[in-house]
Amino acid sequence: MNNADNQAASIATDSLLNVEAVKVLNPILIAKFTFFNYFNAENYQIEKYDKALAKYHKSGLMTSLSLAYLNAGQNMIFSTSLSIMMYMAANGVSVSKILCVFSGTMSIGDLVMVNGLVFQLSLPLNFLGSVYREMNQAMVDMDTLFSLEKTKSSIEESENPIDINNIKGSIEFKDVSFSYEPNRPILDHLSFSVPPGKRVAFVGPSGCGKSTVLRLLYRFYDLNQGSILIDGMPIKNISLHSLRNEIAIVPQDTVMFNSTIYENIAFGNSDAKMEDVIQASKMAGLHNLISLLPQGYETPVGERGLMISGGERQRIALARALLKKAPIIFFDEATSALDAHTEQSIMRNVKEILDREKCTAIFIAHRLRTIKDFDLIYVLKKGRLVEVGTHDELLKLNGTYSELWSIQEQVAKKEGTIIDE
Repeated sequence: MNNADNQAASIATDSLLNVEAVKVLNPILIAKFTFFNYFNAENYQIEKYDKALAKYHKSGLMTSLSLAYLNAGQNMIFSTSLSIMMYMAANGVSVSKILCVFSGTMSIGDLVMVNGLVFQLSLPLNFLGSVYREMNQAMVDMDTLFSLEKTKSSIEESENPIDINNIKGSIEFKDVSFSYEPNRPILDHLSFSVPPGKRVAFVGPSGCGKSTVLRLLYRFYDLNQGSILIDGMPIKNISLHSLRNEIAIVPQDTVMFNSTIYENIAFGNSDAKMEDVIQASKMAGLHNLISLLPQGYETPVGERGLMISGGERQRIALARALLKKAPIIFFDEATSALDAHTEQSIMRNVKEILDREKCTAIFIAHRLRTIKDFDLIYVLKKGRLVEVGTHDELLKLNGTYSELWSIQEQVAKKEGTIIDE
């Protein structure tokens, strides 16, 4: 029953939190939300939720039936015992006589006392049914909790991990091979180096392994083959806390907490002051927008940031990463939800920051115009490094990069989104 209850609650929560994909489920909520029904999937979601509720209802009936049998059995035992004891007491036979302790007869007062004692004893015993239900539920929840506690991380630190700080930011992949599943390789003998303080970008078709480079650099997974070095040190020898403290990320899917704008930005640096948060917001092109809000930086963003737009969520993520002031910054299609004008403005700010702070910046880019003046561009295809060079050098190769550039330029001309820099 617990599992069915959790499953039904999970589906209901998912439906309400993803109202952009599935229209809310009743007219009252429709009046509160203004999101569109993109996929006309409300009937599917209602049917899915109804099935979960039916399963929960069936489990509830079985539990109630078992409790009814238990309570009926208890009442039968108590009633029979009470009847026997009262019959014996009414006939003047004491319990002590049966136990051969002493014999005698009972007065009416003794009879009333026995009746009161039996009644007081039966009350707590009658709660056994409810206690059984609660204990059974608690045991299931405890089993889930203990199973979670016993789960060990697949990433283990070395016996004597090294703490790093004030690193220069050089990165090197040596013959790295990796796959999430045994028969589906993602990176295939990948080797490259990123000089400290440089701006580099990874481009290529979807599924070529660009985002996997980030996950491996953060050491969310261990390699199948090869090694990754930061400032010449294998990351397997570096403590996880120290390693991840030296890297900031602007993810494609921004994680937002149900809190204020200020707290979401300050999450990148718990020691940051208000002026630091404001400065990071200015660099992310967010401060002017926040200033127009009645509550300013204390404006709540809602569950998963539903009260702000996708572009605003990405700018908050950018401000959060800049506030961390890490020597290595990873941008995972960080401006994909922004319009072309806003993207160009923010990219200019980011370039100024990177030049000033001398950070090593790694960009995963879809729009090639945003990274055409970078120091190095790595082109991945099917997990392999197929081209390396600057924008002009790659165009001269007439390879994968040149093909991607031509396609995007043709689309941009048709849509009129090319911006003169």
